[in-house]
Amino acid sequence: MDIFHATLLGLIQGLTEFLPVSSSGHLAIAQHFLPGFEQPGLLFDVLVHAATTLAVIIYFRRDVWRLLSCFFRKDAYALDDRHIFWMLVLGSVPTAIIGLTFKDFFEGQFENLPLIGCMLLVTATLLIVAERVRKDGRDLAQLNATDALLVGTVQGLAIFPGISRSGSTIACLLLRGVDGEAAARFSFLLALPAVGGAMLLSLKDLQHVNGSDLPAYGLGALVAFLSGLFAIRCLMNVVRRRRLFGFAVYCLLVGSSILGYSLLG
Repeated sequence: MDIFHATLLGLIQGLTEFLPVSSSGHLAIAQHFLPGFEQPGLLFDVLVHAATTLAVIIYFRRDVWRLLSCFFRKDAYALDDRHIFWMLVLGSVPTAIIGLTFKDFFEGQFENLPLIGCMLLVTATLLIVAERVRKDGRDLAQLNATDALLVGTVQGLAIFPGISRSGSTIACLLLRGVDGEAAARFSFLLALPAVGGAMLLSLKDLQHVNGSDLPAYGLGALVAFLSGLFAIRCLMNVVRRRRLFGFAVYCLLVGSSILGYSLLG
């Protein structure tokens, strides 16, 4: 992999992993249209996932620390933090079941451009509906088991290329009456075990690593980390200001273009 492709893929991964526009869909589109593009090696996949995971941990470091320490604290917030911790655990269960059971099927759709175009339109529809019906609602301490299981299921289905993980999970929580900022925060925290799990699954398949690719891979991971931090900050501001509609329009345009290209090309 050359420096250009590594940088571009790192940028796409970092931005679209967290912005509600589907990282898998954009990576599939890039793979189709970039001349001379080669599927990145497993090491690159591990590194960019590690980079985006680190971006979430750093941005939400206070939340992560509160969740990790909640069982050892006795302050006024410890009980709420324990509740949120268990909601994250519960939400991760359907994600893991779907991911492990249907991983090969979903990844087999990675080159199905008409399907990717349709799934981007689904993402756009979810964002539009959620933005129109959302209200100032419940906070994280008021999440219940149904919320967690539903959003975990949605996150599992987001392995489908074209379905945005962040967009679909935030939309799900907004439709459940959860406050926008709380929905985004829970979505990002729920991503930690999912993205971390994907990274660990990739580790076991690493065998032959070409040493000459390491500089490009490292640069791609750095770009993914920096663009991931930017994307998280951007989306948090967008959710607070109730402006998900712009991402919906983007998904509509890209999804329609890809669908049209696939059907007419």
